[in-house]
Amino acid sequence: MKKHNKNEKEANNLEIWTKVKNRLRKELGETLYRSWLKPLKLKKINNNSIIFSAETSLIRDRVERQYSERLISIWASEKPGIKKIEVFLDDNKNLKKNNINKSSQNPLEANQVYYKNPEISSLRPSKEDDILMSLLDKKLTFENFVVGSPNELAFAAAKRVAEAEFVPFNPLFLYGGVGLGKTHLMNAIAWVIKNKNPNRKVVYMSAEKFMYQFIKALRSKDVMNFKQEFRSVDVLMIDDVQFISGKEHTQDEFFHTFNALVDRGCQIVLSADKSPNDLEGMEERLKSRLGWGLVTDIQPTTYELRLGILQSRAEIACINFPKEVLEFIAQKIKSNVRELEGALNRIIAHTTLVGKEITLESTIDVLADILRANNKLITIEDIQKKVSEHFSIKMSDMFSARRSKSVVIPRQVAMYLSKELTNLSYPEIGRNFGGKDHTTIIHASKKIDKLLNESNSISEDIRLLKSILSY
Repeated sequence: MKKHNKNEKEANNLEIWTKVKNRLRKELGETLYRSWLKPLKLKKINNNSIIFSAETSLIRDRVERQYSERLISIWASEKPGIKKIEVFLDDNKNLKKNNINKSSQNPLEANQVYYKNPEISSLRPSKEDDILMSLLDKKLTFENFVVGSPNELAFAAAKRVAEAEFVPFNPLFLYGGVGLGKTHLMNAIAWVIKNKNPNRKVVYMSAEKFMYQFIKALRSKDVMNFKQEFRSVDVLMIDDVQFISGKEHTQDEFFHTFNALVDRGCQIVLSADKSPNDLEGMEERLKSRLGWGLVTDIQPTTYELRLGILQSRAEIACINFPKEVLEFIAQKIKSNVRELEGALNRIIAHTTLVGKEITLESTIDVLADILRANNKLITIEDIQKKVSEHFSIKMSDMFSARRSKSVVIPRQVAMYLSKELTNLSYPEIGRNFGGKDHTTIIHASKKIDKLLNESNSISEDIRLLKSILSY
């Protein structure tokens, strides 16, 4: 009789579970239902608790965090008295003992059976700190970052993310040209987070490394482990995210990883050479996600910032540089901070090995090749070509009389940049634009000057084009 009652109760519970699932399917849609609710297995009901099992910690965590309240509500409407749910990992189809203390157990440690891929298992918590710290540069800290007007917002945002107890904005997206400090700030964030709380799981890597690990997981048919690894972190930091442009499968996986982490309230920090909207070959839905939080650019360095960086590095190296040498280098090397520091290191190496005093003359000799490269003249043809490519118009439109907005604005931008980046007069610039009158060039320059204060889009176009033409 007892067995009959037990079977009847189980059948009744399964019937209720079927009704609950059908309601959730209608509410959530087929995709979410199949991903998170369908894989759940009803094990039993203890007093006022429903006990489920899940095959992965990813499913368990998502259900407990996002769907538990709705599950309880719908079930209680069918059978009053239900107040909570519990989800345990299903180890080889057997429910783990109910006395597992999940709150003190790392979800990865609780499910180590899933780690098969050595590329991924090498990032398990037992080795995580060693691997992360080996990827970080000890010199790249906030204390060693020289702040100026081109990077002050990015610096402030990075410090806020590193020091905040809760996610301040998600993601933090840093963008700018090569060697302007993006990687420095990402390293600095990671150092502060790990020093404040060593238990936080921080993953920092390049987009190329992320893509490589994803491809390895596909080949070894170990994608679920890959998902678990990257979706269980506390802070995900991906450098040079532009490298996944055009990689459809990697973008798709990154999109879902991004959503999973945001849903869990985890911090994401990304860097790229362009703003999200300007990343070619990136899916629109991913562009939208990348621009969700705070997007901040690091602009090309000013003379004052370059000089400040050189002075700071000279002090760290304990080398006495003549003032005129540092001023000369800051004036001549404008491309990026990396090349600036490389030039300084070359002079330090030369004076240390040869033992000669640092002078302006010796500096010019030692940096001869770098100085030649930085003295490269920008021609109007260079400007016209880059502007045409940027705005996707024909080169011939630069010389035409077409008046459509799609052509006029790019042509005016090219005229403006020609005045900004060359030493040519207005009449000379006009001759290079199909014989335009000098008044046309003046009007174009004034027009773009005005738009720079009114349009963020034009301002970003100019900044990006100047950066491209400088390299």
